[in-house]
Amino acid sequence: MELGMVGLGRMGANMAERLVRSGHRVVGFDPGAPAREQAAGRGIEAASSLAELVERLPSPRAVWLMVPAGEIVDRTLADLLPLLSPGDAVIDGGNSFYKDTMRRAAMLAEHRIECLDCGTSGGVWGLVEGYSLMVGGDAVVVERLRPIFAALAPAPDRGWGRVGPSGAGHFTKMVHNGIEYGMMQAYAEGFAIMQRKDDFALDLPQVAEIWRHGSVVRSWLLDLSADALRKNPALDGIAPYVQDSGEGRWTVAEAIDLNVSAPVITLSLLERLRSREDDSFADKLLAAMRNEFGGHGIKKSG
Repeated sequence: MELGMVGLGRMGANMAERLVRSGHRVVGFDPGAPAREQAAGRGIEAASSLAELVERLPSPRAVWLMVPAGEIVDRTLADLLPLLSPGDAVIDGGNSFYKDTMRRAAMLAEHRIECLDCGTSGGVWGLVEGYSLMVGGDAVVVERLRPIFAALAPAPDRGWGRVGPSGAGHFTKMVHNGIEYGMMQAYAEGFAIMQRKDDFALDLPQVAEIWRHGSVVRSWLLDLSADALRKNPALDGIAPYVQDSGEGRWTVAEAIDLNVSAPVITLSLLERLRSREDDSFADKLLAAMRNEFGGHGIKKSG
């Protein structure tokens, strides 16, 4: 199958390469020339413009957007729309707010352009491990593009699926990220308690490694925590400043709108905000975990 990939940053390029490795043809575009050059070295056909990308794809086209959420998505769609034809499909694989996605899908439908939203999880490990994909949109279109999702997922029959109509994919990913906030906070606080217990002088990398096998708290996030602690047991040089990319805030706001009590997710978001005013081992571990699973930058201390 053939696909256009708009946005060849780390995750977009990794997704495109995984598709190429699976036998799919990918034409990619990024406004940055270095990103296009690097993509070309990974088997991705680099286009110099959106117009060239669209021209090189057969109809009905499928164009995957892997660009930051917000205004840039609207700008990209505005540039793409005159180039597309009825029956073409646009897939937003970024972390767009689901209500924005619903608005965009309605706009594209007026031009008979299909719109799918794909909540994408897997971070920098997705190239090798595969991506968890939560797809929203028309079931017929999802089925037509099944080979794309099956190739990106950990396996053709697991780790992905259509979860509902337009907006449902991004809504599900939003909640997924809210849960992620809470899980990460619990690990960080637990290890901070152990780190503070001077009487026992606990070997935190050892404890993390023990928990990874057979315990009820084992998970991929624990695997990443163990790896981060093994590399840097005292988390030296990591500032206790934890970023948030927006999905946790959206999840908390949605919980309030729906009258759903979500204290763990809410407090984990507030703790991230507090981290920017304080210093703690827990916050350093949170920052290290984000870097391990998503390649998010670490703010250096000192």
